[in-house]
Amino acid sequence: MSYHTTSSAFLEALAEAGVSYIFANLGSDHPGIIEALAQARAAASSPTPTPGADAKTPRLIVCPHETVALSAAHAYAMVTGQPQAVLVHVDAGTQNLGGAVNNAMRGRVPVLIFAGMAPYTQEGELPGGRNEFIHWVQDVRDQRGILRNYVKYDNELRTGRNVKQLVHRALQIARSEPAGPVYLTGPREVMEEPVEPYAVDPATFGAVAPAALTEEVTAEIATALAGARHPLIVTSYLGRDPAAVPKLVELAELLAIPVIESVAYHVNFPASHPLHAGYQFHSVAQNPVLAQADVILTIDSDVPWIPAVNRPSPDAVIYCVDTDPLKSQMTMWHIPARRYATANSRVAVEQIAQYVRRNDLVDTAAAEARRAEAARAHDAGMAERERREQPSPDGVITPEYLTACVRRLLESEDALILTEVVTNGRVVAEHLRADRPGSVLNHGGGSLGWTSGAAIGAKLAAPERTVVSLVGDGSFLFGVPSAAYWTARRYRTPALTVIYDNRGWAAPKFSTLRTHPDGAAASADDFHVSFEPEADLPGVAAAAGGAWAVTVDDPDELPRVLKDALAVVNGGRSAVVSVHIPVV
Repeated sequence: MSYHTTSSAFLEALAEAGVSYIFANLGSDHPGIIEALAQARAAASSPTPTPGADAKTPRLIVCPHETVALSAAHAYAMVTGQPQAVLVHVDAGTQNLGGAVNNAMRGRVPVLIFAGMAPYTQEGELPGGRNEFIHWVQDVRDQRGILRNYVKYDNELRTGRNVKQLVHRALQIARSEPAGPVYLTGPREVMEEPVEPYAVDPATFGAVAPAALTEEVTAEIATALAGARHPLIVTSYLGRDPAAVPKLVELAELLAIPVIESVAYHVNFPASHPLHAGYQFHSVAQNPVLAQADVILTIDSDVPWIPAVNRPSPDAVIYCVDTDPLKSQMTMWHIPARRYATANSRVAVEQIAQYVRRNDLVDTAAAEARRAEAARAHDAGMAERERREQPSPDGVITPEYLTACVRRLLESEDALILTEVVTNGRVVAEHLRADRPGSVLNHGGGSLGWTSGAAIGAKLAAPERTVVSLVGDGSFLFGVPSAAYWTARRYRTPALTVIYDNRGWAAPKFSTLRTHPDGAAASADDFHVSFEPEADLPGVAAAAGGAWAVTVDDPDELPRVLKDALAVVNGGRSAVVSVHIPVV
């Protein structure tokens, strides 16, 4: 029997909002949605038109682990700008999302997460009531509270009669800056409720328009930058909007302002540009460019520098522009800015550049001197990086050489590169030399295990592009590779994964040495970070997803192995290459 329920309306609302995929880990709370999907498919394929047959529903992607599901939706939204949906199972599936929610929240990525709830009736009063023992075990006091620290909005569906309004409102909030995940829940009885079909105009739930700087703040920042002897721009994620990158280049070139990328999550500024002043990640020393700056514009950056070891001059004048300039969800955050302004980065840098031109603020002689100085520093840095990219004479594959090999491999490819290498983050950024906006993606959050699932979403979003993941061995394991590569095989989303395999966790060792450089752990080299005995990481992907799997430790063999792996991926099969780099 065909009938229209809250679940039917829920799926229709997702489709109306532009959701193409539901990345799902199904459970006993989802019979209504499973039935509605089946009915929609049957109606669409029926030769006899039936009510609702023209209604489109998103495609459901089965993901055997919630980390994979949310990471896939995360990457899809990053590539397309369109939020997708993730369907998880009551409290258990919600908890299994784990750090992936942190990544979506900190990465400012819109996604709608939906979870069922334990039924609230038990005597057969309503369709969908309790009829399995698990319905008692999964009944918790505040299921939505599990994610409340990590979502912009949460709500419970209580009737099908306004489900479309709630879905559109949730996605409106998710898309509005600062973007982020939202969470909806619904008990089985509600999802089974019969409702009359109805329509909602999605156009009335648009995202908030991009914010601009006020004229006063624009004038102050533009005048300060133009009058500075050593102006500087610091950014981390301006490039999440690829259209903002050329606007930043325009402003930097106009006034000859060097640009530092701090914990760069995207291509924020072309690496080959002479005004690119380098990268900051795990700071261990003072950055001389930052120390020299007298006027600094930090724009779209959570961590523009680490004050304990690397900070601007006390006399530097600092301006902070961001969609959330006070980082209201961080309990401890401060930079000594003269002005904090809420604005869209693309709009803001364009406003500043226009003000400089309109008021003829460029000091040509000073700008040309800065331009020449920046070019000399950039050329010297490139020469040093070239030197470090050469094969090691002792037969060891260095991270620098590995990254250079990947860069050369992809020179003729239209590639999407996903990175999750942690302690080798700066090495990868420097030696990829990425110039193209939108070509490099990072989750931007505080948890690991993103790339395996993200590669699925990225490939679904851009099937014509080659997807490549650069990942540490720890991050690879965190990503539930058995589930991810099975999903990639089922839905034909092949990707090349290159593992920076140092057989351990370098980050805890780094942190301990920074805190206790002369301690007992340092003296005994006792950090509990080894992955010995070594796991066959590519073998996991081969067993679960039929991936082409190779481990390599010979630098002379590396270029050929990578070339063979890329050919496999271009032929429609995932490939995983684990590359032995120096042990932690």
